[in-house]
Amino acid sequence: MAEGIPVRVITGSGETTIQVEPGANLRDSLLDHDLPVYGTLSQYANCGGRGLCSTCTVEVDPAPEPTHWHDAAAVRFGYPRLSCCITVEQPMTVRLLDKHVWGQVFPRQMSPDEP
Repeated sequence: MAEGIPVRVITGSGETTIQVEPGANLRDSLLDHDLPVYGTLSQYANCGGRGLCSTCTVEVDPAPEPTHWHDAAAVRFGYPRLSCCITVEQPMTVRLLDKHVWGQVFPRQMSPDEP
């Protein structure tokens, strides 16, 4: 049996590392480990991982090249990536985002000493 790929996951309450099968979908892997990629409403009403609703957004590093048109737009305009459009092929760090209303995330607040 092949060894999993380590994916470091940062949540609002800490961090954990999960092992993901090579070639697995990031969204599905996060949900399999009970890690929330959706907000309070979108956990019940979402597109099921088809890249249509934009509610499973995460920050990922290193960011793989987008393979879906919506994910390519996110890269182009600096939005978080869709976890349903990412295939895990290498170790990565994923930051789960606080979701408000539907899938929206509030912009980060910069501290006064940040450029």
